[in-house]
Amino acid sequence: MGGAVSAGEDNDDLIDNLKEAQYIRTDMVEQAFRAIDRGDYYLDAYRDSAYKDLAWKNGNIHLSAPCIYSEVMEALKLQPGLSFLNLGSGTGYLSTMVGLTLGPYGVNHGVELHRDVVEYALDKLDYFIKNSDSFDKFEFCEPVFVVGNCLEIATDSHQYDRIYCGAGVQKDHENYMKVLLKIGGILVMPIDDQLTQITRTGQSNWESKNILAVSFAPLVQQSRGDGEKAPDSVQLPPVTVRSLQELSRVYIRRTLRSLAPDDDQDKSAPRVPQKRKRRRCRRRRINTYVFVGNQLIPQMVDSEGEDHNEEEHSKEPEEEAEGEERDIGDIEIIKQVNLLRDQILALPLPEPLKAYLLYFREK
Repeated sequence: MGGAVSAGEDNDDLIDNLKEAQYIRTDMVEQAFRAIDRGDYYLDAYRDSAYKDLAWKNGNIHLSAPCIYSEVMEALKLQPGLSFLNLGSGTGYLSTMVGLTLGPYGVNHGVELHRDVVEYALDKLDYFIKNSDSFDKFEFCEPVFVVGNCLEIATDSHQYDRIYCGAGVQKDHENYMKVLLKIGGILVMPIDDQLTQITRTGQSNWESKNILAVSFAPLVQQSRGDGEKAPDSVQLPPVTVRSLQELSRVYIRRTLRSLAPDDDQDKSAPRVPQKRKRRRCRRRRINTYVFVGNQLIPQMVDSEGEDHNEEEHSKEPEEEAEGEERDIGDIEIIKQVNLLRDQILALPLPEPLKAYLLYFREK
């Protein structure tokens, strides 16, 4: 599914569109989306499509449309310190955004069927931690991924405050998912072509709410021949207490971050004004986009969701030409400074300790 908002030119542009279409409604969700560039989770050959509101699939690698992820993040109602389970964790894009919200004392686990996708997710996670300046704006709950079928989780597994399933769930598997949820917890998953929010209000009591019409590929069920041995149950990662060393790093970074100026890293540098006016969009429902093999088959409906201004578009070449002739000195570009990093580097500490406090960051 996708195509509910107009395409963006970069990650910030995409988030602006999602906000304008009311898919992103809270500051917490907006901050998480802006912190992680969706394009970093695409293969380089497909990065030009990263900021469209469309799903993407290449082999086993798959990303849902941005409007889906934003609705999921809003529906989960995440808070620091909660435990989260991502069933079908894929590239780790959603799990990483969740980790920015849970903070250092949360739990962030994912189960993914394909080993090559887990390896891809770990590479992307490592790149984000070591290279993204936005990482230092948050206290992070690092995701832990395991390989396995999420329909074969061990029956004695612990329960979670929040759960998301990224594949279509059949009715006969609904209760299986619910058992993994704590009382008071929230489960978001696709059932009968509806993204559904389920809240566990008691031992045997549930409240359900449909969020959005969607089309997801169904959960994969292992087919076994007669007499074939059943695979081992999937063991979820253990819930462990952080080491004293890790707690010290969290506390030191938190203290230094609190000492930064009031107008520090939470405020982004001013963006250079766009040369052309972006088409405005209104929230609307679009028929689903369905993957058949590796082909994306759109089923569009008529919509009046975009306001076209032919006069503005006809002036684009002139405006761009003028922009090329204009002296770049007329535009003040303010480079963002990573204040937390600078403060750590200024500490009178051994270099290995500074490297540890910086999560061995590369820039």
